[in-house]
Amino acid sequence: MTVFIKKGDMPLSVRQATKRGMAYVAAELAQAGARTGDEELLRVIPQENLPARLLDVVKALGHVSYEAFALACEADNLVNGANNLFNHQLAVYQAAQARLARYRLADGRPEVMEERQVIDEQGNPLFHEVTGEPVMETVVVQAAIAPIPVEIDQPVYDEATGEQSGSIMVPNPDTERDDEERAAAQTVIDQTPTEVIQFADPDGESTT
Repeated sequence: MTVFIKKGDMPLSVRQATKRGMAYVAAELAQAGARTGDEELLRVIPQENLPARLLDVVKALGHVSYEAFALACEADNLVNGANNLFNHQLAVYQAAQARLARYRLADGRPEVMEERQVIDEQGNPLFHEVTGEPVMETVVVQAAIAPIPVEIDQPVYDEATGEQSGSIMVPNPDTERDDEERAAAQTVIDQTPTEVIQFADPDGESTT
């Protein structure tokens, strides 16, 4: 086999990883000259009893025995499994980071302005004719979004008449859901192994 799953790859399901590993083993055996069914023969026939053709297969595999080849495959498979687990953790961590990066509904989002040099229709930056200074303009790079209330007015109905008798303030399900999702994302980040965090944020800019 070989280590075919690297850290940072898209995570694979167990089925996908298993099928890919089997394909690598089959390809190595075929390249060594093995025929269909030889893998089972190599597994059950002792090394000293292998016919010359199968001994040639073992030799072409680059190992002293088929058992040695199988053990090397198993060692590679352990690395593949560990890397695939790492990639699943990485994907979940990055999704949690993205969730926390979104503004909290109950807080809203402020408007962000930025000074930029004016560009003409041909894409050239403009400068003042007299001073030579860049012509600047203020642009909105992030629109403001107003916070939504953490409580909403809920009607109360009379049980006898079915008519509205008043109202009460109850938690806003939208802000509750938002806070629950943010808390869950933070829990994921808090429980992510340090190795995964350092891989995702080599400059130490993780979301906390």
